[in-house]
Amino acid sequence: MSSLSEGLTQILIPVAAILGIGFALLQWYLVSRVKLASNDSSNGYKEKLIESDEEEEGVNNLEMSIKCAEIQHAISVGATSFLFTEYKYLGIFMGVFGAIIFLFLGSVRGFSTKSEPCTYNQGNTCKPALANAFFSTVAFLLGGLTSVLSGFLGMKIATYANARTTLEARKGVGKAFITAFRSGAVMGFLLAANGLLVLFISINLFKLYYGDDWEGLYESITGYGLGGSSMALFGRVGGGIYTKAADVGADLVGKVERNIPEDDPRNPAVIADNVGDNVGDIAGMGSDLFGSYAESSCAALFVASISSFGIGHEFTAMSYPLLISSMGIVVCLITTLFATDLFEIKKVSEIEPSLKRQLLISTVLMTAGIAVVTFVALPSEFTLFNFGTEKEVKNWHLFFCVATGLWAGLVIGYTTEYYTSNAYSPVQDVADACRTGAATNVIFGLALGYKSVIIPIFAIAIAIYVSFSLGAMYGIAVAALGMLSTIATGLAIDAYGPISDNAGGIAEMAGMSRKIRERTDALDAAGNTTAAIGKGFAIGSAALVSLALFGAYVSRAGIKSVDVLTPKAFIGLIVGAMLPYWFSAMTMKSVGSAALKMVEEVRRQFNTIPGLMEGRAKPDYANCVKISTDASLREMIPPGALVMLTPLIVGTLFGVETLAGVLAGSLVSGVQVAISASNTGGAWDNAKKYIEAGVSEHAKSLGPKGSECHKAAVIGDTIGDPLKDTSGPSLNILIKLMAVESLVFAPFFAAHGGLLFKFL
Repeated sequence: MSSLSEGLTQILIPVAAILGIGFALLQWYLVSRVKLASNDSSNGYKEKLIESDEEEEGVNNLEMSIKCAEIQHAISVGATSFLFTEYKYLGIFMGVFGAIIFLFLGSVRGFSTKSEPCTYNQGNTCKPALANAFFSTVAFLLGGLTSVLSGFLGMKIATYANARTTLEARKGVGKAFITAFRSGAVMGFLLAANGLLVLFISINLFKLYYGDDWEGLYESITGYGLGGSSMALFGRVGGGIYTKAADVGADLVGKVERNIPEDDPRNPAVIADNVGDNVGDIAGMGSDLFGSYAESSCAALFVASISSFGIGHEFTAMSYPLLISSMGIVVCLITTLFATDLFEIKKVSEIEPSLKRQLLISTVLMTAGIAVVTFVALPSEFTLFNFGTEKEVKNWHLFFCVATGLWAGLVIGYTTEYYTSNAYSPVQDVADACRTGAATNVIFGLALGYKSVIIPIFAIAIAIYVSFSLGAMYGIAVAALGMLSTIATGLAIDAYGPISDNAGGIAEMAGMSRKIRERTDALDAAGNTTAAIGKGFAIGSAALVSLALFGAYVSRAGIKSVDVLTPKAFIGLIVGAMLPYWFSAMTMKSVGSAALKMVEEVRRQFNTIPGLMEGRAKPDYANCVKISTDASLREMIPPGALVMLTPLIVGTLFGVETLAGVLAGSLVSGVQVAISASNTGGAWDNAKKYIEAGVSEHAKSLGPKGSECHKAAVIGDTIGDPLKDTSGPSLNILIKLMAVESLVFAPFFAAHGGLLFKFL
């Protein structure tokens, strides 16, 4: 027996979640204190941001504040209206797909309401398949709603904080950093706490019906992960197309053709570009990491429910994944204080080390936290389900499983930072390659991306070997959870990036001095690296999560082993490995065609609006926002359909073995493509920023802005944009989503799948 009682477990988990929400609200309050006055104007509530007298420069402060508030308002309205439109479409999708789940799973036993023998807990009776169909659908809808809420709240705080960060930059880089970081922490803690709380409440409500049938209870809970990830897919792809169409259009015409600075208010695509940062990098990333968190929890809970924990009804041991997440919230709370209260940033060179320190501190503290949870919540010896056999496991085995995942995440984070930060030689080499034009820049950037895959893959491989050897499939599921246990800190440093990017854009548009723009640029360059680290975490955890889900699917579908020498499995393997390329082709082409329209529109405005280049006339921002919105809503459907329909078609027509092959193939190739795409794009972006900043002698020799080297770097950056912000990050959702969908529909595929082979 575990030394933590069931009653105490029932209290500790929600208390940790509420603590996380409370801390997020405290950070929100601290950010809101930057604003000192507001007024109600006739067109609704409009904020004025007025600062105290501590600024270094006395440039008409009130006018500058009002200008920042107006730009912030425009970005906020654009982001909110896009997300509402996107969520309307997603609401229809959720209704339709919820009905599909119910019909497919209900038909497993012909919609019978009779109890049936349990699949794993032999000799006992379990609730009918119709109940599983109903509760899986409810869990799917709950997961989808929580995912949407996570993304929306993140976008709201980001658009609330961007102008405040700009205004704080007038007092110094340290103040601006704290504002941006606190805003990121709001999103991180809200997401981690909401995900945990909704999952905990769902389990307890479902238990009222299921009673002692834990097998059925935790099988239906897997719908929660499916809902979270399916919303994340559309959010990531839709947001990614939106932001990159605007970004590429703004950069190519503004910087390369017209030689005007980034985020110049004369550029018609500048508002769409800043809106895109919030709907793609913030709302999309929020939904994505929530999906990973939900799926790793669901995979761990499902495998535990068919092990001795579930069969012996040990609630505390069963809740081990939730207790790890609860400990994660507490650890991240302490870690955040190091960045905001214990260490003060005084100069630009301290920004990136401070963010890196967040990762290290949270990992070290979490290792101790995992030890406490493991020895308190788990019995000293127990058995775990291992493909039809039982594996004898001790509690310290699971400590090493979770800790391996956690430290593998840190290795992936630091490797990503090395390959994408302009403080190290890989990015500096890419920048140097711009001397001979865009072609050599592209060649060096692609090579860097491919090379950056090596260490993360070894880290993932070691984590898989250690955790599987010690804890079978459950070990892999909790290793994924270990990697995501510090999700609140990971998201805080990730969301910090787009907020700083927006702050720089607002500074440029409001016409602030060069000194302030340099500070926001420094924040943004560090933000680019942290965004790449966030994507590294998302991809690494996706690999472990989908492997755990794959194991759960194989168990649930009744497959004894997946033999790649059988033609059924091998054709699945080779087709699965192709899917990430097909998916990437769709998303890249979507960005390309939307960017084409954007470039034409920006050129048209520069050529036809008299006085636009001289700054006497205003561009038509709304038209560019409309192009991005229409393109993203239209183009997100085909890639989404590819991912959602593949498991259904393969499982129904070709059967469970072929589907197992498809899942293995897409996992193996998807991880490589995703890491290389994200890092290539991040490196090109920071190579451009390295030349623009001109901090070292080497960088000065390549600059200044507008030089041939700089133009070559901008071209590399625009090629990398869809790689790092659309295709790369969406691929990790592809591999997770297909695995969790296969697990949810596994009872149907096992009963009725493989129609083609039945007739052949």
